[in-house]
Amino acid sequence: MPSSGADLLRRLRNGVPAVLFALPVLLVFVVFSWGPIVKGLVMSVQQTNLIDPVKWVGLENFRYVLSDPGVGQAALNTLWFTLLALLFGFPVPVLLAMFLSELRGKSWLYSTLAYLPVITPPVVAILLWRFFYDPSPSGMFNTILGTVGLGPYPWLDSPSSAMPSIVLEATWAGAGNAVIIYLAALTSVRADLYEAAELDGAGVVRRVWHVMLPHLRGVLLLMLLLQVIGTMQLFTEPLLFTGGGPQGSTMTILLLIYNYAFVNGDYGAATALSVLLALALAVLSAVFQLATRGWSTE
Repeated sequence: MPSSGADLLRRLRNGVPAVLFALPVLLVFVVFSWGPIVKGLVMSVQQTNLIDPVKWVGLENFRYVLSDPGVGQAALNTLWFTLLALLFGFPVPVLLAMFLSELRGKSWLYSTLAYLPVITPPVVAILLWRFFYDPSPSGMFNTILGTVGLGPYPWLDSPSSAMPSIVLEATWAGAGNAVIIYLAALTSVRADLYEAAELDGAGVVRRVWHVMLPHLRGVLLLMLLLQVIGTMQLFTEPLLFTGGGPQGSTMTILLLIYNYAFVNGDYGAATALSVLLALALAVLSAVFQLATRGWSTE
């Protein structure tokens, strides 16, 4: 027993320098990551505009945002964007990565070109696409489509086409990150599996279905969850493209939070809606993890 106590004391003494070395990083993480979270939770039960004296209102902010018809519309718009992004935006980088993995020679060049939209500043990209989305017959997209007898289309000026237009730009802007991740995952596939599939006479489609997809299953599930979380926090595109219009068709949860705080000056309601969104995403993530727990290892 004395030797056990001495060993424990020695381990604790040897671990002190490591703890001291990590302490500044932990303090920065607590202050700048958990600090705003705690502050947001506190503000969600306050009535404050950051100028007048704070008034504690309990759950009144939550009752207010849940009774606001705009919250329901923003939630539906956010879910609509998420659905469109999953249907059209999620398969694109997967297919593109598989296509690039089949190329020989200058595949690095095509990978670089696929990643270029990611390094374009979001504001610059959105302003550029707003120019492309000019609804007049002389607009760039309408001019191109007009050569094959299509259009002109209203793009961002129509409630029915505004959200799909935003999805198109968001897919273009964000696909590069996912392509690089999928390409990195595909490098772990053993070359002899491809060779065996080719010897068996497997074409590209069969190699994708029987070799690539099984090895990407875990990455696909993780990227699916991350995309759902990311799309549920859509903000920059509707703010700069449409401001939430036309007719509120692109008003999202985060844009409504922005309006609560910086347009109406109601920071209590803004943080209350932020807390509700965070709780919804946490529950969604937990359910997704439980539902897919064994899929990545099957």
